[in-house]
Amino acid sequence: MQRKEFIRQTALSTAGLMVSKFSFSNSLNADFPVVRVKPADRKFTSKAVEELILLIKKETSNKEIAWLFENCFPNTLDTTVDFTTNNGKPDTYVITGDIDAMWLRDSTAQVWPYLPLLKVDPKLQELIKGVIFRQTQCILLDPYANAFYKDVHKISEWKDDKTTMKPGVHERKWEIDSLCYPIRLAYGYWRTTKDHTIFTADWQKAMELVVQTFMEQQRLGNDGPYRFERTTSWATDGVPLGGYGYPTKKIGLIHSMFRPSDDATVFPFLIPSNIFAVHELMHLAEMLESIQQSKKAMKAAILSAQIGTAIKKHAIVSYPGIGNILAYEINGMGSVHLMDDANIPSLLSIPYLIGSNEMIYQNTRKFVLSANNPFYFKGKAGEGIGGPHAGVNNIWPLSIIMRGITATQDAEVKMCLQQLQNSHAGTGFMHETFDKEDAAKFTRKWFAWANTLFGEFIWKVYKERKYLLT
Repeated sequence: MQRKEFIRQTALSTAGLMVSKFSFSNSLNADFPVVRVKPADRKFTSKAVEELILLIKKETSNKEIAWLFENCFPNTLDTTVDFTTNNGKPDTYVITGDIDAMWLRDSTAQVWPYLPLLKVDPKLQELIKGVIFRQTQCILLDPYANAFYKDVHKISEWKDDKTTMKPGVHERKWEIDSLCYPIRLAYGYWRTTKDHTIFTADWQKAMELVVQTFMEQQRLGNDGPYRFERTTSWATDGVPLGGYGYPTKKIGLIHSMFRPSDDATVFPFLIPSNIFAVHELMHLAEMLESIQQSKKAMKAAILSAQIGTAIKKHAIVSYPGIGNILAYEINGMGSVHLMDDANIPSLLSIPYLIGSNEMIYQNTRKFVLSANNPFYFKGKAGEGIGGPHAGVNNIWPLSIIMRGITATQDAEVKMCLQQLQNSHAGTGFMHETFDKEDAAKFTRKWFAWANTLFGEFIWKVYKERKYLLT
């Protein structure tokens, strides 16, 4: 079932029952209720993860934060992974939570925080290696799809979408980041473990498809093979003009018909995702060079440079009172869309994804974390970035977490910690969104990406600013 269906079906009465069962943070007892899955029912258990939980619980004086970490950080392992073997290789299928499908983006983001533990947990290393192998097969099935089933014969509920749907594909929304995230995971895994065995013949074919797809969607010679239309009342679920999107000037950027939120773009050149592609194509080049695939590595590097040059030339605009900032979307003809969305890659997340923290990012950050951003919401329950996907006045914890991860000042990190602590509505977990005036009005009580990313944030604070966990 598509994510928006869960938003429509979320019953606020259920949220109210959960709040009455588990009181808010300012009235919780010292002994917090057990809400984590029982050990016998967990999908996967990592010794290293469990030891880290015990350490942070022991050394964190804010017991509610410690409780939230215990619940959230292992949530991906506890509830979403299906770890098996296929032809003698590890095979890990990862659902998002309450949707039985594997997104290339979400599956990477859900396991990414565990990478630092791989050297001390061989079993966990095999699990994540299995994610890489599974993602490889997904890309080989269809590089334009964003979400897949474990059963390659399963027919999607979206089978009538006007695009080339195949069995095994859950949804075929073309999003640049869908192909960036598997590169990110493979690179992070390889740099952590020095394990070259992930670079199989299939992986190399999949990476060739990634580069080919990016080049097709530069649309330098024609519109390319991808189009998408859907019969729906949700405007953000369809692509206009025959499924190819609004016109653009071909400037070397990659067209993305959808955002990381799975919402349609307004202008097809989605800047955060193109920035992500620049970075990951260089990672891909480095990996290909390490296995003596120099020609393929050079092709990826040249494409990266081409996109990067186009971003610098076309994606920077001047905003009154702030200065030069990055646009969210452009069309190459001078039209720009100034906003940010909570889903990652976002403009806010740039330092997290690529490590850059230069002045133009600082200016952009000021913009997106202000009322100038049409999807920045502030109310009694908190403040943060949302997006069209869940509607106005709904804040995504992802954005608060990302703000905390990319913050450089104690006060801002502390503010993010406090807001997250107060947003779980007594459930002990992060959610997709919550109403800016009332955290008990939330969507998706089982959303593993937000949970695991919250754990990554707490671990980062523990390592760098433990004094804030009070």
